[in-house]
Amino acid sequence: MNPEQLDGLRAVFRHTLDLEAGAVVDDLAYRALPAWDSIGHMRLVAAIETAFDVMLDTDEVIDLSSFAQAAAIVGRHLGGV
Repeated sequence: MNPEQLDGLRAVFRHTLDLEAGAVVDDLAYRALPAWDSIGHMRLVAAIETAFDVMLDTDEVIDLSSFAQAAAIVGRHLGGV
């Protein structure tokens, strides 16, 4: 992902997980905070799909266990750009 796309993904995480605008999300992992529970996870998946116009498959939804993993998954959908 390019820097602008990474910033967009950070914004999706902050907004969806109700974090402050400057919150560091690069090290976030599933269940690291109360908002990223199973329901928060599905909200995050939907927000990522909408923001990047992608459709994650079941394995990707399961594998999306951290910000870094989300960046890798979205990056593959965007052609590694």
